[in-house]
Amino acid sequence: MFKFTALLALVSVVPSLVNAQASLYGQCGGIGWTGATTCVTGATCQELNSYYYQCLPPSTSTTHSSSSSVTTSSKPTTTTSSTSKSSSSTSSSSSAAPSGTPAAGNPYTGYQVYLSPYYAAEVAAAAGNITDAATKAKAQSVANVPTFTWFDTAAKVPTLGTYLSNAQALQTSSGQKQIVQIVVYDLPDRDCAAKASNGEFSIANNGVANYKAYIDSIVAQVKLYPNVRVVAVIEPDSLANLVTNLSVQKCANAQTAYLECVTYAIEQLNTVGVYMYLDAGHAGWLGWPANLSPAAQLFSTLYKNASSPQYVRGLATNVANYNALSAATPDPITQGNPNYDEIHYINALAPLLQQQGFPASFIVDQGRSGVQDIRNAWGDWCNIKGAGFGTRPTTNTGSSLVDSIVWVKPGGECDGTSNSSSPRYDSTCSLSDADQPAPEAGTWFQEYFTTLVTKANPSL
Repeated sequence: MFKFTALLALVSVVPSLVNAQASLYGQCGGIGWTGATTCVTGATCQELNSYYYQCLPPSTSTTHSSSSSVTTSSKPTTTTSSTSKSSSSTSSSSSAAPSGTPAAGNPYTGYQVYLSPYYAAEVAAAAGNITDAATKAKAQSVANVPTFTWFDTAAKVPTLGTYLSNAQALQTSSGQKQIVQIVVYDLPDRDCAAKASNGEFSIANNGVANYKAYIDSIVAQVKLYPNVRVVAVIEPDSLANLVTNLSVQKCANAQTAYLECVTYAIEQLNTVGVYMYLDAGHAGWLGWPANLSPAAQLFSTLYKNASSPQYVRGLATNVANYNALSAATPDPITQGNPNYDEIHYINALAPLLQQQGFPASFIVDQGRSGVQDIRNAWGDWCNIKGAGFGTRPTTNTGSSLVDSIVWVKPGGECDGTSNSSSPRYDSTCSLSDADQPAPEAGTWFQEYFTTLVTKANPSL
């Protein structure tokens, strides 16, 4: 259970709502922005990219300017096998030891998952804009559900220290060990088969070196707080593209850089005891039978080339996607794939990973998987209409292979814009099953958040 008292402990970093002012970590400017352009006391409006200015604490550096906001979606362009396409536990666990051996077993066991003040602020602001009392109350409860914090630009990394410091103070005051969940998401030429999530670094413009500096800055923050456990999802979408989308020229060009950068990331994060799950797409992407062996080969080779880092725990699936962990019946769009949900995918992939010496444990994103049978095609990923919040984070997963159900995607943050004139426009965001009009990727999508709340299954 995720206790409300934990959220109260964060009150010092969650803003009060002020009329005509953007909240801490809220949007305060950018091309097409029509909302508040000033920030609450204690925050300043800083440019992350031309489309997204954000209210950040004064200590947050913006020496790196981003070219995109987080998209957090899993989107296959092709498959090789089809033409269609808080947790908390009462048991004990040893602390993460940056210079020692990782704790045996599930890293979530015995830990409470830290509530992101960034997302809590977004939810508080969104709930304040809902007039129906029952819906407002449900929306407010979302702030008590732990999500991952995405570090999709180098400029955001200094805030990690703030979160770790707060988690350490909470751990000391409550006696409850804390996990801080993060997403490492800033590869050069990131997510090479899609436009909405294009990142700030370019391979052609010193991107590999910039990425390594980004990783070094994360490591430096984590190193300051060795008693707080950190769990990271590593680079959503990008590795899966190396399995299925090398026919896309940008992906082919990025392959060497991706492998070098991810190898560096897992080697360095391992030195400070960060538990890592490499992103492995989802059932509708790498779950096709013909994709399973190539995927297992990619992950195992990457792992071994990095000297088998002890803190690589396994893989993350369904990040920012909509698949059920265990579907009652196959969605019609999955026809032809026996691995029609995440547990079938995991059960099919795990033995192949184990045969090659890769640690086959998983976390599964169910943040937007509450409603099934709502897509026209399995590859549709952008702001799907009628989606609802899904199963709350828990270690009671029903599978020894799955460490935890998690919410990696912060529900309400947009997947991509439906504005075809935007430089980051992806046509997937204008399909008939995509909610429109939609703002820029990573910015708040109020109408979509409200739908996630009202369609939540189980109900909030």
